Amino acid sequence: MKAVALLRPLYIPSFPSRPNFYCLPKRTNLPASCSSHRTESPVKAEDSTIPRSEDYRYQFYDDWFLALFRNKMVKEVGWDSEKAGYDGLIEVASRLMSRRTPSDTTDAAVRILRSLFPPFLLHLYKSLVSPIGGGKLAAMMVARVTVITCQWLMGICKVNSVDLPDGSSWESGVFVERCKYLEESKCVGICVNTCKLPTQTFFKDYMGIPLLMEPNFNDYSCQVS
Repeated sequence: MKAVALLRPLYIPSFPSRPNFYCLPKRTNLPASCSSHRTESPVKAEDSTIPRSEDYRYQFYDDWFLALFRNKMVKEVGWDSEKAGYDGLIEVASRLMSRRTPSDTTDAAVRILRSLFPPFLLHLYKSLVSPIGGGKLAAMMVARVTVITCQWLMGICKVNSVDLPDGSSWESGVFVERCKYLEESKCVGICVNTCKLPTQTFFKDYMGIPLLMEPNFNDYSCQVS
């Protein structure tokens, strides 16, 4: 949920009309909220040429971030999984979509993201930080904070350069080498409705940062720009 900066017209690629029920090829048993639709020529999980989420080295604060995020999601859903850790988080995310339209799921995920921050902090950031330098400072700050605090959720990621319409470039993008959230869920609906769309909405509406997330459903990478 992760993500970062951009100053370019927002483009959202087309997805299935009911992304809640579109899943990637499965390696293990998954929550039943996704169907068996498949992407073409998927990258196999055992392909050693692609960085794996397991390659990320956990930091001492990761468990705290996981617990915080999961608790906020559980509060929104009204249900918790019996599974511990990340596996339980994925089950709660699947339940978040259960009996909800894609739009309702996205709205619920935005509420979860907002609940992670004190309201006054979001207001101050949007009002005071985002306007500085045409948004450059805010975008670069978010990119770096994302890399520091969100790899437990997304896997290995790094700050990269984003090209702007005026020909300039900012070090305000984030490239996720192999998204753990997508890889573990294998579900386009979970990716699009609980991460991509709500994250874009949250950063634009509540932090004043236009943002685009471009997940690759073949190799599980994601460019945030």
